[in-house]
Amino acid sequence: MLQVDLKHLPTSDELPDSDDTPVDNEDQNFVPNLLLFLLEYIWKNRDDWYFGVDMGIYHTTGVSPRVPVIPDGFLSLGVERRKNSGSRSSYVMWEEGYTAPILTIEVVSHSYGDEYEKKLDIYRQLGVKYYVIYNPQFWRRDGHLPFEIYKLVDGDYQLQLGEPLWMPEIGLGIGRAVLPSDRFNREVLSWFDERGQRYPSIEELAERAERLASRLKELGEDPELF
Repeated sequence: MLQVDLKHLPTSDELPDSDDTPVDNEDQNFVPNLLLFLLEYIWKNRDDWYFGVDMGIYHTTGVSPRVPVIPDGFLSLGVERRKNSGSRSSYVMWEEGYTAPILTIEVVSHSYGDEYEKKLDIYRQLGVKYYVIYNPQFWRRDGHLPFEIYKLVDGDYQLQLGEPLWMPEIGLGIGRAVLPSDRFNREVLSWFDERGQRYPSIEELAERAERLASRLKELGEDPELF
């Protein structure tokens, strides 16, 4: 590993915000974006978290601070929801108080991306507590399970058992699900509470509210009073 000059690190304005590498299937964007949109509702009153999708994480544990690692999704806690009241183009750890993501997510695609080797080691060095590898299509090819979660324990990753997996350090569980509001019946990742109950999507909540309003009208009640 090269010696990094911590006194002369580049700013976020000096660093590329993309490696211009397109994803090779829509799940790589759809799955983490769905998790982000769910968090926007679950943690709507919190400003101490950030969830990035297909965004570079610049760090000082690799060969160069100008070479990012780019997970499909990641969650950091204890950082500003909106950096300087604006949006981030990348996640630069030395501008975030060296706060590493607590969770990273990789969606394995047709083009294998070293999710089980190189990226696992990078996230281990960064100190990422939970590493999720979602591999619904190519798990047989890669010799792994379709859904794996690794937890950093004493400096090494240990494969966790059980789904959904409750993550006490985050206050959320994560697992696979098919959303009843999705007409394509796609399997996705979703957030769960401590009891293992899936958090509903905004569409589901809206449908429940409509059903409740209709039922109240049938009973002669005014839904606006509830």
